[in-house]
Amino acid sequence: MKETSLVLVTGGAGYIGSHITLSLLEAGHGVVVFDNLSNSSAESISRIEKICGKKPHFVMGDIRDKQALSNLFNRYHIDSVIHCAGLKAVGESVKDPLTYFSNNLVGSVTLLEAMARANIFRLVFSSSATVYGDSPNMPVNEKHPTAAPTNPYGRSKLMVEDVLRDLATSDQRWSIATARYFNPIGAHSSGLIGEAPNGIPNNLVPYISQVAIGKLKKLQIFGGDYPTPDGTGVRDYIHVMDLAQGHLKALHAISLKNGLNIWNFGSGKGYSVLELLDAFENASGKKIPYDIVARRAGDIPKCWANTDKARQELGWRAEKNLNDMMIDTWRWQKNNPTGYN
Repeated sequence: MKETSLVLVTGGAGYIGSHITLSLLEAGHGVVVFDNLSNSSAESISRIEKICGKKPHFVMGDIRDKQALSNLFNRYHIDSVIHCAGLKAVGESVKDPLTYFSNNLVGSVTLLEAMARANIFRLVFSSSATVYGDSPNMPVNEKHPTAAPTNPYGRSKLMVEDVLRDLATSDQRWSIATARYFNPIGAHSSGLIGEAPNGIPNNLVPYISQVAIGKLKKLQIFGGDYPTPDGTGVRDYIHVMDLAQGHLKALHAISLKNGLNIWNFGSGKGYSVLELLDAFENASGKKIPYDIVARRAGDIPKCWANTDKARQELGWRAEKNLNDMMIDTWRWQKNNPTGYN
C-alpha cells in the first residue's frame, strides 16, 4: 500500500535540498528524498530529524535510473516533485561538460518521463541565474533574454527550461515552476545542516569558510579587473532558508493553476567578492588571506536579481541580510569543520 500524499525532493540530502526538505516538514508536508549521495551525505537526513522532530523517507538512487524512479513512484504516493538533483559548479562544467549534460539534462528528462508515467504533473525545478548569461542590464528580471549562458552548467539548466516550456505547451496537465536561483549561501540557524562539499569547494563561500578554519591555506579570487567598483565579480547572494521558503510558496502557487511559471529567487542586491569577504571576516572574527588570480572561464562580471515578480505573485521576498548569511555560515562551519563526516 502506498503512503499518503508526499512531496518528492530529488537531491534532498544536498545543500539546498536538505533545507527545502526541512522547510517542507516544518510546514506539515510528508517528504521523500531521492539522492545518489554523489555530493551530499545521508547524515543530513538525521540532522533534519534533530531539528524538527520529523524524518523524511530516504531512497538512494540516481535520476538517470529509470527503474529506480519507477520503483519509487510505485511505492510512494507522490503528489508533486521539487527537482534539486544536479551538478552546479561553473568551473567544473567548463572542464567536464558531458558529465553536466548527462546529470542535469538527461537526468531531468528521465525524471519527467517517469513522472508522466506515474501521472504526476506538478514540478518545481531548480534552475539558475546563469541562464541569463552576461546581461548588460542589471538587475535582471524574468523577461530578460536567456539565449546565451556563458558555461555548460548554465546551458544545461536552460536546456531543461526549454524542455519544460515545450512540455507545458504540449500537455495542459503540467503545472511547473521554474525557480531561477541566484547564489544561495548560509545555513540553518541551528548549525546542524549546511553546505558540505566533497573535496575542494567549487563555490566561494564554503571556500572562504574552509580557509577560516585552516582546512585550506588561502582564497583565490578569480579576476580583479572586472568593470565593477573594486574589480571583483558582483553577485546576488540569498540565504538558503529564504530560498527554501520560496520553494514552498512556488509549490503552493502551482497547486492552484496549470502551465509554466518562472520566478527569480535572489536578494535583489549585488555584492562584490571583496565585500562578501569583508562581511565574513566581520562575522567570524577571522582574517582570510587571499590572492587575486586570472579570471575563470565561464564567469561573468556581475549579476543580481529583480525579484518583483516573486513578491507580487507569491508574496515572497528575501528576509535575511548579508550579515545573517555570514553568521549562519560561520556557525555551521565552526561546528562542523569536516562537514557531515
